[in-house]
Amino acid sequence: MENKKSSFLGLIPLLIFVIIYLGTGIFLHFQKIEMAFYQLPSPIAIFIGLISAFTIFKGTINEKFSNFLQGCGHQDIITMCIIYLLAGAFATVTKTMGGVDATVHFGLTHVSSHYIAAGLFIISAFISTATGTSVGSIVAITPIAIGLSEKSGVSMPLILATVLGGSMFGDNLSIISDTTIAATKTQGVEMKDKFRVNLYIAAPSAIITIILLLIFGRPESIPNIEILPYNFLKILPYVIVLLLAIIGINVFIVLTSGIILSGIIGFVYGDFSFLTFSKEIYNGFTSMNEIFLLSLLTGGLATMTTKAGGIQWLIDQIQKFIVGPKSAKIGIGTLVALTDIAVANNTVAIIINGPIAKKISEKYNVDLRESAAILDIFSCIFQGFIPYGAQMLILLGFTAGKVSPLDIIPLLWYQGLLFICTILFIIFSFNNRIFNK
Repeated sequence: MENKKSSFLGLIPLLIFVIIYLGTGIFLHFQKIEMAFYQLPSPIAIFIGLISAFTIFKGTINEKFSNFLQGCGHQDIITMCIIYLLAGAFATVTKTMGGVDATVHFGLTHVSSHYIAAGLFIISAFISTATGTSVGSIVAITPIAIGLSEKSGVSMPLILATVLGGSMFGDNLSIISDTTIAATKTQGVEMKDKFRVNLYIAAPSAIITIILLLIFGRPESIPNIEILPYNFLKILPYVIVLLLAIIGINVFIVLTSGIILSGIIGFVYGDFSFLTFSKEIYNGFTSMNEIFLLSLLTGGLATMTTKAGGIQWLIDQIQKFIVGPKSAKIGIGTLVALTDIAVANNTVAIIINGPIAKKISEKYNVDLRESAAILDIFSCIFQGFIPYGAQMLILLGFTAGKVSPLDIIPLLWYQGLLFICTILFIIFSFNNRIFNK
């Protein structure tokens, strides 16, 4: 029987996690520490929350530990953690083999000098979709984008906003993005189905953004874009992984195939020996340590919180403002957005709110494929807006203080359009058209 116990006390450990994570970030920010919100490892913050759960929840230590292990060992949690490892391995192996550089060079080679801003948006979007990381796209593209801005006379804040917008597009859609993995696994849906809903909303936003950039992002002078060498075979693993995922192949097969294909290409071109290939796979595994541990521990804490009535209490409060499926979707989006604003990490925000979103969706007959997309989209929008998020901080770090967040935020057209399109999607129930309901 479903646990209907409702208690604010059950929510306290989760609040302690958020308060410690947020409070540390704010304190370090005022201490002028760079990347303040990313200094405290999130698994440590959740560990403190777990200690409080074991302290204040009723029951014997064995009962509480049993609940914790039940959450850690849940099939969805373990599946999510294994996918993180494989995604990390694929991203690391393919980057080391030269896939990222080849993709950047390919994009720049085929961008017309007359349409720099629109071209940079498309390149950033493709790289982040292929690699599953907005930060990786920003790091790869921003130095080049700044140079093109200076040569062409296109506003640097506009160029930077373009790179950020394109990077968030791909981060949101990519099937190997940790946000996609978290959203689909917490809602129990297939990645290809979430991708379809997501693309239906994101594509119009991206198309309108590109049109605006073609109009307002034209250069004053036409820069010479250096023709850079690239090998299309090194781009192929990204294309194959994306296509296999879209047609619905099991994600474990997709990512493992991607790792093997990147390894073969690396062997052929002398980028790998057996040992270096093995080490890069392991480096990929370890690159996901933080999100792996966070997901595992959060799974345990979420089960303890549910058993103690904390999740039900929160749902009871949210239900006061929900009258049907549409307001339920808005409620889910608001929850994940507020959490992302608080913790400045869209994956953490999804992991925290995933179980809550699923319960709300089931109660109000919201399609779980849609709730997965809404979780990912709203967290993406606000992660791409907040001035203390990793994406914005890294982006501005390349400008040496020449550009501030306030210069960029009004020019984040893609994020703004994505928000509008998502609200329209919810209001007019476009989800029914996707799955022919």
